[in-house]
Amino acid sequence: MLAIIGILAVVIVIIAVEVPRLLRGQLIKELWAFSVLLLFGTALSIAEALHIWIPTPMDWMIVVYKPVYDFFETWIM
Repeated sequence: MLAIIGILAVVIVIIAVEVPRLLRGQLIKELWAFSVLLLFGTALSIAEALHIWIPTPMDWMIVVYKPVYDFFETWIM
């Protein structure tokens, strides 16, 4: 629980620093991109703090290439 509070505290500080700059510069598209990426990163950080398994890109590569590897392994051996 302490980790989640720490994550949310850091996110609040980041928002307090960056959002006024983006609004002052009228950078609305950048603000949307910033918000989406910050939300995504916050969600992943909280999931990691709660010890929820999150697949990595390597896991997806293994799923895709494992059948190919198995085919060549049986063909060569």
